[in-house]
Amino acid sequence: MKNFALTVLILLTLTGCKSTLPPKPLSELTPTERSGRAVYSARCGACHNDRVDKPLNGPSLLGLYKKPYLPSGAPANDDRITNTIQHGRNNMPALGDTISPEETSDLLAYLKTL
Repeated sequence: MKNFALTVLILLTLTGCKSTLPPKPLSELTPTERSGRAVYSARCGACHNDRVDKPLNGPSLLGLYKKPYLPSGAPANDDRITNTIQHGRNNMPALGDTISPEETSDLLAYLKTL
């Protein structure tokens, strides 16, 4: 019986039984991450969920940095996400000059907590 349980555990591990870590609790956010959350609330929250894996007008951002690729197929890294924020994509408007480099940096820090 012990060998059977061990075999099942190994098979589950090998078959890709994946679970995503939950987002960082709001009470544990750093000042930079809290600032990024404020930017998110003002600029992104109307179209993107952050703490729920359910789309709004755009895809959920939960686990954005925990996935290898963005919904577009581009790599999930700072450069690609910053490019999307600044230049937009599909129905997402470009924030361009309306968001400062500091706000962008803070927003990226918050998105990494999701």
